[in-house]
Amino acid sequence: MFKTVLFPVDQSREAREAADVVTNIVQKYGSRLVLLSVVEPAEGESDNSDTMTSPEAVAELLKTAQSLFAKQGITADVIEREGKAAFTICDVADEINANLIVMGSRGLGLTEEGATESITYRVINLSPCPVLIVP
Repeated sequence: MFKTVLFPVDQSREAREAADVVTNIVQKYGSRLVLLSVVEPAEGESDNSDTMTSPEAVAELLKTAQSLFAKQGITADVIEREGKAAFTICDVADEINANLIVMGSRGLGLTEEGATESITYRVINLSPCPVLIVP
């Protein structure tokens, strides 16, 4: 059912909590797991804490996430990309033929202003596959 699961990771508590759901799905369906972290371009930096601007921080985050899944017996591929987070997540999902994207959510999209800025909201609307949001 879910041959390939894409899990965009950042340093948020919500992403760490979503990792448990990802583990369950990958183990249940024998899925391929792909971890993705996005580095925002230096110009036009935003206040959005979902993304990181340091390639070193991204590399360390991916290494840590990969080792946490390895402790659960899950081999995870890692991808690091530069770009706007929502668009990059959807582009990678399309490239790897993901069957599911799993993301944590901070609930920032509950207001009109928050919805237009929410990475989760944008991914839901642009994704080439189902998106599971973990509150």
